[in-house]
Amino acid sequence: MDVTFNAVVSHQGDGLTLYAYLDGYFPFIDDNDWATRLLVDATCIDGSLVSGNPLLRLGQQLSFSLNHYSEEAVDTGWQLLWQDAALFAVHKPANLPVHRTTRNVYNTLTALVRRESDWPDAQLLHRLDQETAGIVLFAKNNAQAKVWQPKFHTLVTQKIYQALVYGSPNWSELEVTNKLAVRADSPIRCQMHICLEGEQGKTSTTRIRVVERRGAYSLVECELVTGRKHQIRAHLAHLGHAIVGDKIYAHQGEYYLHRLANSLTPLHRQQLLSPHQLLIAHRVTLQLSDGDQVGPVVIVDDHYPAAWQGFLAGLADPSNGPAALIAHSQSDA
Repeated sequence: MDVTFNAVVSHQGDGLTLYAYLDGYFPFIDDNDWATRLLVDATCIDGSLVSGNPLLRLGQQLSFSLNHYSEEAVDTGWQLLWQDAALFAVHKPANLPVHRTTRNVYNTLTALVRRESDWPDAQLLHRLDQETAGIVLFAKNNAQAKVWQPKFHTLVTQKIYQALVYGSPNWSELEVTNKLAVRADSPIRCQMHICLEGEQGKTSTTRIRVVERRGAYSLVECELVTGRKHQIRAHLAHLGHAIVGDKIYAHQGEYYLHRLANSLTPLHRQQLLSPHQLLIAHRVTLQLSDGDQVGPVVIVDDHYPAAWQGFLAGLADPSNGPAALIAHSQSDA
């Protein structure tokens, strides 16, 4: 398909030619003959048509169209959950990236919201991991983002996640506090580890409650007291109850390591029991101080991913157990 993109030249793009800029913008495109890939008379800089391969400058507004464009398929079914005069909240599907990645530029949550909503200048206030579903907050424009981004930690007074985890905890409620950090010697560079005595890290606290036990699996709710990278995933794994489908923290990261080595097999996918981690940002409480509403506002996201619903259905029907739920799935996201 032919697709139009709009971008603002950043510091990284300042001084690059248009073609060099596009090389970095689309690292997953091998056929980068931009002279033929760019649609004729469709490239504009600051609203003026240009041709050829001009130099770009910081802050320029760039618009261009590519022919025969394609990228990795994702679930684009975001949904509006709540709004007021300044802010809005949406449901993000699992496996939909929030921002542009090395594999997705056109179909990201932010790009989709800007194209398909009434707020083409919507600004993200926070993010979720690509595989995590649930509530994401936006400001409706740049002016509102400048007001609310500095207030985010007082705006959001509670964040509750739900997760399906391995095992049945021997406790009903627990508060976990420790320090988290990456380790230079870890084969998974992005993995967060519980700090040992003397190690430097960021203090993190999660309150966890068991909602339901289903044999060898459990549904838990996790309240983020702090908001560190991978905090819920790392804490649950540390407790021995990793999230079902977690490619990094379940099964000692075997899936992730085999993907890095390009040695994944169907057995690795089957071991995960889900094509993505079964984690959803389920409930957010906002404390609004002005605008259409004043006081606490509770936003709930009950749009559980199909993989989540399928996993529970498999538990309810042992003849179609969890291992069979992803036999048809080819997702490596």
